[in-house]
Amino acid sequence: MTFVDYSTITAKEPYKPLTRKLKTHAGRNSRGVITVRHQGGGQKKIYRIIDFKQDKFNIPGRVETIEYDPYRTAFIALVVYKDGERCYILAPVGLKVGDQVITSETAEPKVGNRLLLKNIPVGYQTHNIELRRGEGGKLCRSAGSYAEVLANADGYTDLKMPSKEIRRVRWDGLATIGQVSNPDWNLVSIGKAGRSRWLGIRPTVRGTAMNPVDHPYGGGEGKQPRGTRRPKDIWGNVIKGPKTRNKKKWSSRLIIQRRPKVR
Repeated sequence: MTFVDYSTITAKEPYKPLTRKLKTHAGRNSRGVITVRHQGGGQKKIYRIIDFKQDKFNIPGRVETIEYDPYRTAFIALVVYKDGERCYILAPVGLKVGDQVITSETAEPKVGNRLLLKNIPVGYQTHNIELRRGEGGKLCRSAGSYAEVLANADGYTDLKMPSKEIRRVRWDGLATIGQVSNPDWNLVSIGKAGRSRWLGIRPTVRGTAMNPVDHPYGGGEGKQPRGTRRPKDIWGNVIKGPKTRNKKKWSSRLIIQRRPKVR
């Protein structure tokens, strides 16, 4: 069992006015039917309200605390602005208590500052990127992720995504400088079944261990081969490789280079 490094965390309790309790649905839809399997249980947790827009222009803020957030893989930072308002933001790598952050068109491109994409120099790492101006960051919000700025031209910024896909985003959207904190999160080994249960992940039964009526891989004497030409899920749908993206999706024209195939 391995853990991430929590030495950068400076507070044990969240800032109460920016928290609320979320009802858990355990993978069920509005009718109570399970639509996502293997979810349920888990440790009780409180949701921290994150400011993904960070649209307080030209008002400097100071980092008060770096905190753990049970609802996301990255760490978060509590920022107090000069006008007295407090907000939670995604904490980038290298952000420390006492650092100054600001959202401005003319801000210095340093870690934690938020600028328009067209004002970010080529080669810089960015996260919490807006697809449309004012709707809040949508891209690169998980632990360790970032998009590299490749070019700014003709109203668009070319970004190299974590998947190595190169795509265009309107350059009037905002983005934060730096890589999202907790980059070692993907190296964690869960270690035991109980720890998965703490995270709200219920057990998964292998298809080959089921009966023929329950799964395309089920049945047979002892260990049997798969018995189907292509891998399938419990309902017989083809998985692991088929194209699922709509060929007529409007944003396909903004993708300059697709992500490389994983061999």
